[in-house]
Amino acid sequence: MKYVLVTGGVVSGLGKGVTASSIGVVLEACGLRVTSIKIDPYLNTDAGTMSPFEHGEVFVLDDGGEVDLDLGNYERFLDVTLTRDNNITTGKIYQSVLEKERKGDYLGKTVQVVPHITDAIRNWIEAVSVIPVDGKEGPADICVIELGGTVGDIESMPFIEALRQLSFSVGQDNFCLIHVSLIPVLGVVGEQKTKPTQHSVRELRALGLTPHLLACRSAQPLLENTKEKLSQFCHVPADNILNVHDVPNIWHVPLLLRNQNGHLAILKQLNCLSNATIPPNLQEWTRRAETYDNLTNSVRIALVGKYVGLTDSYLSVVKALLHACIACSLKPSIDWIAASDLEEDTAKSAPETHAAAWETLRNAACVLVPGGFGDRGVEGMILAANYARETQIPYLGICLGMQISVIEFARSILRQERANSAEFDPNTPDPVIIFMPEGSRTHMGSTMRLGSRRTFFQTTDSITSKLYHNSSYVDERHRHRYEVNPEYTDKFEAANLKFVGRDESGKRMEILELPSHPFYVGVQFHPEFKSRPGRPSALFLGLILAASGQLEAYLDKQQNGS
Repeated sequence: MKYVLVTGGVVSGLGKGVTASSIGVVLEACGLRVTSIKIDPYLNTDAGTMSPFEHGEVFVLDDGGEVDLDLGNYERFLDVTLTRDNNITTGKIYQSVLEKERKGDYLGKTVQVVPHITDAIRNWIEAVSVIPVDGKEGPADICVIELGGTVGDIESMPFIEALRQLSFSVGQDNFCLIHVSLIPVLGVVGEQKTKPTQHSVRELRALGLTPHLLACRSAQPLLENTKEKLSQFCHVPADNILNVHDVPNIWHVPLLLRNQNGHLAILKQLNCLSNATIPPNLQEWTRRAETYDNLTNSVRIALVGKYVGLTDSYLSVVKALLHACIACSLKPSIDWIAASDLEEDTAKSAPETHAAAWETLRNAACVLVPGGFGDRGVEGMILAANYARETQIPYLGICLGMQISVIEFARSILRQERANSAEFDPNTPDPVIIFMPEGSRTHMGSTMRLGSRRTFFQTTDSITSKLYHNSSYVDERHRHRYEVNPEYTDKFEAANLKFVGRDESGKRMEILELPSHPFYVGVQFHPEFKSRPGRPSALFLGLILAASGQLEAYLDKQQNGS
C-alpha cells in the first residue's frame, strides 16, 4: 500500500478535502485504484451530534456512519462507497484503546499516548486502507489520507506522531506528504506573501514530517519568484510546488493539478512512474468543467432552511442541485431563505426582512425544504410548503421537508388546525409525525434510523417511480428520528395525498406525492448523499425538470424507452 498524506497549514478551511479528492481523481485517471481516509482530531466519536452551524453538514454513508462532509467530496469525486471506518476521530481511537485496557489486553502496562494511541492510529489506517471501496476485489493501490485541522493544533499531535511513524515503517517509496497552505496577498502591499507557509512547513518539519509537495492556495496564480522563494525556504523542489488558485468551479481543480504535472511529482515520490506513461484520462472532467463555465440560462431555486447562515450545512444538497442543473443545461441560482424570515413574528419585528423573504420565494421556479432538527423556523417552512402546493410550484421536501408537507396538508386540507409533529408539540391532539418506536430518547449519537434502507414503490404510476426508471424499489440513505404516523395515512390518502413509497413492512412512509400537482414530492430519506457528477439524483433531476418545464417530455421519453 502506498500512502498520500494531505495536511493543512496557516488557516483551516483552505479546501484540503477538495485538494485530497482531486489528487485521488488524477491518480485514478492514471489507472490506479484509490481509497480515502479522513482524520478528524476532535474528541467526538463521530459527526452525528455536531451542529451544522459549527461543522457543516453531517454526511451519511451506506453503513449508517455519520461522518465529516469531506467524505462526501471523496465519494462524489472518486465515485466510491466508503465506510464509517474511513473517518477516524480522536474519540474513536481513545474509545478503542480504553475498551482494550478494560479487557486487560495491555497486560498491566501503563497505557500512554505513545505507543498505545499512536499504534492504534497506525493499525486503524493500515486495516482500513486495504478495504476495497470501488466495488472491485482486493485492496486499492493508493490510500489518500487527509489530516483535518491545522498543523500545530494540540489535538492533532498524536496523529502527526502516528503518521511520522507510519512514513518511517512503510519506507520513503510508499509515502508522499502534500502540505496545503495559504499564500495571502496583503491589500496594501499587493505582494504574494510566503512567510505563513514557511512557518507552517517549519512547524511540520519540527514534528518529524517533511513535505514532498506544496499545494499553495491563492486568489491568483503564483508568480515565479514566489515559487522560487518557497522552494528555497521550504526545501521543496520548484516542480513540486503546485498552485491551487481560485477557479470558476471545483471541477477545475483536478485539471489544475494535471496541468502542473502534479501526478508525475506524486508518482515519482511513490516510485511508480510506470503509471505515468499514459497521460491522465480526464476528458470527462474537462467536458464537465467547461460545460458548467459556458452555461448561460439559470433556474431559481428557493432553499428554505434553518441553517442558511452557513452554506456548508447543506453541501450535499447544493451539489445534488448542481448535478441536476448541469444535466438540464442550466446553472443553479439558489436563493437562500431563512425559514424563520417567512413567519408572522418576523413580519412584526423585522417587516423588511419578512417582505424580502416572501418576494424571493415568489420569484423562485421551485421550492426545496431540506432536513433539519428542532422547532426553529418550522412555521416558516410550513408556509413555504403551503405556498408551493397552492400555487402549483414544484416542491421537494427532504426528511424534515417531507414531514413539513404532511403537517401543512393536515392543517389546510384535513382541517386539523393543531396538527403537528411530536418533536415540535408533544401535546398536539393530531400527532401526524411521531417518534420512531425503536428510537432512543436518552442518547443522541447513532440512535437514529441511519444508512441505506430499501423503499418499495406502491405503484408504477407515480412521478417518483418513473424518475427511478420504474424500479420496484430504491435504496437510499436515511437519517431521522421522527416519521409519519401510520394511523393517519388512510385519511391523507382519502384526501389525495398518496404515499407512493413505503418500507418493507408497509408501515413506514418513505415517499409522498400529490397527484393533482405538477411536482409535489416529499421523501423521508436523503437522496442528495448518492448524487454524483454526471449521475444526478433522480429526485433532484425531477425537481429541476419540473421547474424548467421539461418534466413531462422527459417522463414520456422514459416511458417510450428512447
